[in-house]
Amino acid sequence: MDINLASKRALVCGSSQGIGRACAIELANLGASVTLFSRNLTRLESVKNELCTTHGQQHQVLIADFFQPTEVNRIILDDVAANGGYDILINNTGGPAPGPANTSDVSAFIEAFNLHLVTNHHLVQALLPAMKKKQYGRIINVISTSVKQPIPGLGVSNTIRGAVASWSKTLANELGAFGITVNNVLPGATATARLDAIIAGKAKKQDISIEQAIINEKAQIPMRRFAAPEEFAAAAAFLASPAAGYITGINLPVDGGRTSCL
Repeated sequence: MDINLASKRALVCGSSQGIGRACAIELANLGASVTLFSRNLTRLESVKNELCTTHGQQHQVLIADFFQPTEVNRIILDDVAANGGYDILINNTGGPAPGPANTSDVSAFIEAFNLHLVTNHHLVQALLPAMKKKQYGRIINVISTSVKQPIPGLGVSNTIRGAVASWSKTLANELGAFGITVNNVLPGATATARLDAIIAGKAKKQDISIEQAIINEKAQIPMRRFAAPEEFAAAAAFLASPAAGYITGINLPVDGGRTSCL
């Protein structure tokens, strides 16, 4: 099975911590040259120092605030013009604040739409010319299991994540003829800072301890544990590899079986 990425360049968004960091490390381990893209320079430099270089890779960092899609677009276009295109794009950004949909302000939906779909689209459009020329591309969107089964208390996220999933499927249909695959990987409860915040919020709302909230969360997962970010990264890395060339337009949950629908 060909999962060698030694000749590939990868752009990994949200790679200063959590799932994004794990994806960057795994892609580098497989030989890719990785560009880390986020807004925290200190954290990105720290992650860069962790990346494998035994295959002669050249890693770099890009800095932008993903709440500013125009800024992201400018920076990626400048980077592509200076350094060339990418073979792999990992679209990954932190989720919107929790809360019910019916009480969320319209501005929250607009902000989330810009943060996720609009920014993703800018990145895809900047990278497509080189991918089409090479007849190889892997676009992987880190979304949420909510695209299969809405999650209570995440009204804005459920809505916008669903839009990103539909956008992704549309792109998969349009780009398959160019050797470009587009897939969504859907994390479940993964041991990251965001999960810590969600559990803390539930504990406060339910007036229970953090420890009890963790027990309650794990009880809903058939595997009775949270995922390690590295387990998610392994799935994303496979989809980024030559071996996954005939897989496109899918939503792949990495959730320990928690999603109850097919």
